[in-house]
Amino acid sequence: MSFIKFKEYIENKEEICRTNDSINPELFKEHAVNKGLRDINGNGVVTGLTNVSKIVSNKIVNGVKEPCDGQLWYRGYKVEDLINSLCEDEFGFEKIAYLLLLGDMPDADELKKFTKYVGECRQLPSNFTRDVIMKAPTQDIMNSMTRSILTLSSYDKKALDTTVANVLRQSVQLIGEFPLLAIYGYHAYNYSEKGESMIIHRPDPKLSTAENILMMLRPDKKYTHTEAKVLDTALILHMEHGGGNNSTFTTRVVTSSGSDTYSTIAAAMSSLKGPKHGGANFKVMEMIDDIKANAGDYTDKLQLEKYLAKIIDKEVFDKKGLVYGMGHAVYSLSDPRERVFRSFVEDLAKEKGRETDLQLYENIEELAPKLIAQKRRIYKGVSPNVDFYSGFVYDMLGIPKELYTAMFAIARIVGWSAHRLEELIGADKIIRPAYISVMEEKNK
Repeated sequence: MSFIKFKEYIENKEEICRTNDSINPELFKEHAVNKGLRDINGNGVVTGLTNVSKIVSNKIVNGVKEPCDGQLWYRGYKVEDLINSLCEDEFGFEKIAYLLLLGDMPDADELKKFTKYVGECRQLPSNFTRDVIMKAPTQDIMNSMTRSILTLSSYDKKALDTTVANVLRQSVQLIGEFPLLAIYGYHAYNYSEKGESMIIHRPDPKLSTAENILMMLRPDKKYTHTEAKVLDTALILHMEHGGGNNSTFTTRVVTSSGSDTYSTIAAAMSSLKGPKHGGANFKVMEMIDDIKANAGDYTDKLQLEKYLAKIIDKEVFDKKGLVYGMGHAVYSLSDPRERVFRSFVEDLAKEKGRETDLQLYENIEELAPKLIAQKRRIYKGVSPNVDFYSGFVYDMLGIPKELYTAMFAIARIVGWSAHRLEELIGADKIIRPAYISVMEEKNK
């Protein structure tokens, strides 16, 4: 069968699939099934316990649950306290990675050793860049990274060993390798598909993760302290976000089956790349570009408000009615990561001369929640989430859009690894939720 005939054959079967795989929405109510494992108020169905992190979005007042300013805790510490405890010239990615992986804050000696080992892990097997990363370059850097992760298992003599010590070793290695997989993957695509120059800078084991990312990405290897500090903060804020987010839950599910580290992390990557999860900051940037092109004088609040109303009414932009970066599955009054991040964003915007763009973001932050509340039936408050500003930050840092979700992955590999270890140590059952069959029985 020719490809054209096969394509026509498959297209003709699409309607059959849609008919036979559609389920009446009323059946979900009838059987009390929470779609997306979330109830009508957006609360996640409880599926496990964790000691890695905690998210707080409401509190009990006089026996009534009320929304509150969001909180994010890593191993018993508020994330804003962790970031505020860092010195001005200190990069915290490695310190917080140690905390999440092992559960305790490292002392100076432990931090020095751990940072040294992470630095030594910033290397790939001989010829890996040429034979794997450059072999089939693609604009989809997440797919490129996932392929590389699975291939790395071929170079690990203990790839299938799921003992805690070995998984911890693999986790630290992947934390060190992820920036290389992402940035080299982008440079390979940039060279082969966009006709630009090939740049492969070797990482410096003495530099922090954030510094290495900027150094390896740029032809001249140069970056400012403010740039590295803001990126370091972004990585810390994206490191971990509870066991219920889609990619971390995926990590837990695959780990519970007894699978190896490389397969587990590849599955998490496949989850994260979805536009409903890790691709949110890219959609924010697309929306901002659309506003600049079509909203008239977007510095005028009245004109901006009118255009945002059209976005919500599904008249313009992608016609899905979403103001990207506004609202969160868990938080209502505020996202603590956005609160922390904002001051660093302001510093970088001043350094880059992007105050006008910052004002646009701030105006959207002010206007969008009010408009959404007026036009939508919502069960909790709407506030900006961390992804509202993260794309803007990456843009100011000169990080290409193809790498936005990969930046998320470079950070979140830490949280995935922490949850994988916790699942291995504390759980002894495969995760297997139930589905109610509403199939109609038929007779021949």
